[in-house]
Amino acid sequence: MRSWTDTLRFAFQPVVNLMTGGVAALEILVRPETGDILAEARRDPELDGRLAVAAFRAAVRKETLLPLHVNVFAGTLADLGGLRGLHDAVREAGRMPWEVTVDVCPPYTHVPRQALLEAVTALRGQGFRICADGVGDGDAPLRLLTDLTPELVKLDASLLARPAAVRAMRVMCDELGALLSVEGVETESQCAAARSAGAQLAQGELFAPPARLPAADVYVPPGSAGVVPAPRSGPSVRQFVRPAALLPATASAGQVRALLTGSPDVSGVLLVDRDGVPVRSVHRSRFLLSMSGRYGHALYADRPALKLGDPPRTVGADATAWEVLDVVAVGGPGRTSDDVAVVDARGRCVGVVRLSDLVRALAESRVEEAAGLNPLTRLPGSDAITGEVDRRIADGRAFTLSWLDVDHFKQVNDGAGFAAGDELIRAVGRALLRTAEGSTRVGHIGGDDFLVLTDPEELDPLAASVLDESWSAGGLPVTLSLATVVCAPGSVPDHQQAAAWLAPLKKAAKTLHGASWVLGRVGVPGHEVRRGSDRATAPAG
Repeated sequence: MRSWTDTLRFAFQPVVNLMTGGVAALEILVRPETGDILAEARRDPELDGRLAVAAFRAAVRKETLLPLHVNVFAGTLADLGGLRGLHDAVREAGRMPWEVTVDVCPPYTHVPRQALLEAVTALRGQGFRICADGVGDGDAPLRLLTDLTPELVKLDASLLARPAAVRAMRVMCDELGALLSVEGVETESQCAAARSAGAQLAQGELFAPPARLPAADVYVPPGSAGVVPAPRSGPSVRQFVRPAALLPATASAGQVRALLTGSPDVSGVLLVDRDGVPVRSVHRSRFLLSMSGRYGHALYADRPALKLGDPPRTVGADATAWEVLDVVAVGGPGRTSDDVAVVDARGRCVGVVRLSDLVRALAESRVEEAAGLNPLTRLPGSDAITGEVDRRIADGRAFTLSWLDVDHFKQVNDGAGFAAGDELIRAVGRALLRTAEGSTRVGHIGGDDFLVLTDPEELDPLAASVLDESWSAGGLPVTLSLATVVCAPGSVPDHQQAAAWLAPLKKAAKTLHGASWVLGRVGVPGHEVRRGSDRATAPAG
């Protein structure tokens, strides 16, 4: 009698890191020769659980060292209370549970929420990582998504036509400590859209189609990898994590040698204890050099590999790229090429980062940042400010956007000279920066125009810092005009609408005499004059 497994086959599709261009993991996909076993599995939790085990074992037979993604329906987890069979299979194969990510798949409708959350908690307790799959095209409620606190969120490629939604998901993922991936990427334009919208991982036919053999090489469009936004604290190390080659701390030097010689792309091996905590780091070149000496193999082959390792260098998964460089600097010049282990809150290894990836990305981000700076004030231009506006809108935060400029600046240049005008602009920029604390962002968008983004409570001190000052250029007195629009959460869809509300306020400020400040609120007619007086009633002289 034929078993349900007789016509069952599996395919492997790489999950690609858009920062490094490397393969971060493999998703194992069911490919039956006949019938629709997935439809049966959706109705039969026991069958779905057995499929997960079969998928994992299929990957083990391919002897891949890459982390694995196994798909399981949300209803299966809620019904079974976990995946005991998968956990046993992982242990029997000598792999670590945290090398396996369980992709929780829709539908979620009618799935008992509490039972699902308890099952996910049980999986985490065993060491598995959790991915929320099918977001955007499925029925995953946002509340459930936040309660699951996944390590990874996979979006459907259809959302790429709505970049604001992808950016909003990136903000949410950052809050949850999760990475953002896009599935089903088929074109280079979709890849570019995924990257520009903030996705860190992607998979689809463009990179590599599902195949019977795990793919080691993938196609990544030129310019897609390595371009990283550079917030003040530096890009997150999570964006650069590569799969780690792990062996138990009891491994012999011969086992390490076999792994390295059979995997030329592996730069080092981490020896971990029973809980997955790194205890020793074995560098490829130094290890093989020791083994290749005249008596190296005879001396070391059967000895514990711990003897030939170094103390591991580790960083938390929430570290920034700059913090990794600090760790590398402390390690001494002899270990600058060593991988740095990335560990979770329990100290378990979730991957490694390579110094070359970090240096390239940080260098490119600094070039991008420098290209956007105004050469006169060294302040960022409008793109940096408007990008931050969109992030705050997606995050549901209240903010104020202000436009500051010098009154009659052409006359200032004509009367005092362009050098005095340039020095005035630099002085205004310095004054803004001195007061710009917390979440305030200052941009110089050209000429005498500045953009200032602040939280509402930071607005008054900043306005006072520039409007209370007595300004002059070449001995000539100068006044400034400030226009501010207050944007409550949800009041504007994007930075274009915020700018549209700001424009008439700037025009109103320019009609006032002396240092002026006009403030308006999105959705509220009219404006409030906080500084300045009407020119018709202003005193003569």
